Amino acid sequence: MAEQENATQAQQPSATFALQRIYVKDSSFESPSSPAVFGKSWKPKMHVDLNTRSQAVADKTYEVTLTVTVTAKLEEDETAFLVEVQQAGLFVADGIEGEALRQLLGIACPNMLFPYVREAVDALAIKGGFPALALQPVNFEALFRQAQKQAEEKAAAESTTH
Repeated sequence: MAEQENATQAQQPSATFALQRIYVKDSSFESPSSPAVFGKSWKPKMHVDLNTRSQAVADKTYEVTLTVTVTAKLEEDETAFLVEVQQAGLFVADGIEGEALRQLLGIACPNMLFPYVREAVDALAIKGGFPALALQPVNFEALFRQAQKQAEEKAAAESTTH
């Protein structure tokens, strides 16, 4: 009986997940109000926008891109700076399909990329002459679940109108 279980386990393909490479796909820094902005009181309103995207690039290989855009505005709604970084990674997912793959690409991969994009955004702000910028941790699982719920609600609304 134990031999039969071992044979069954050997026949089942094992799932593998591996990070192949992390890289900056694109980055930009703008400071449209410099140098005048440096003479003003530094109490900015910060707006952070996050976006993730994934696509298959080869058999079992996926590129996941985490885009972070940070806009710092001063009291007169004057833009002090705008930083945008697209941090990407190549991931191999073998034996993982369907909802498990979507969760892996939408939650686990952005979690792995976030420390890198966080450092890149901070470095660009500092090189632009501004104080260090530490992005707060992000709950990618909550964002994934929220996007999933919104997609389901949109699909339900569209099916009732047709």
